[in-house]
Amino acid sequence: MSQSEDPNAPLPRMAKDAALQWAKDYTAYMARLTDVELAPSTAKVHFEACIGENDEVAEDGRYSLFYYVNSPAPVTEHTRVARTLRRELSQQGYEVTSYREFKSAYASMIFRARNKNNSYMVTADTVGSGKTEPQELSFAVRTPCMLPPGVKQQHF
Repeated sequence: MSQSEDPNAPLPRMAKDAALQWAKDYTAYMARLTDVELAPSTAKVHFEACIGENDEVAEDGRYSLFYYVNSPAPVTEHTRVARTLRRELSQQGYEVTSYREFKSAYASMIFRARNKNNSYMVTADTVGSGKTEPQELSFAVRTPCMLPPGVKQQHF
């Protein structure tokens, strides 16, 4: 949260199962947009507590979600994927915050963008060392801090 934001401003509300479904749908959308397949068995779900600017943790059930799933797309496709996402998502209200095309195992592809309207973060990047595990593509989303429906928001 930036210092200019009100720490007690109303949080967006969404049930955890709805947030997870959105994350699955959006990573699948990014894969379709870039014409690569996903490996559902690699999907990981992390619901995390929201930490305040002064390290406070609310007890009202607020959370953020980090979700990722990999694609076996070869590294020869990673730059094309990054370029497609940069072009397409920039036209859909996302601001690109990090971008690097694939050059090598030590300078791999990175794409990160933030939705200007709702602060959802999306990423695609090369994962895996290429030595002990193959390099793959990972699609991920992170939600902003959200509150389950029907819960009274705690104030600080």
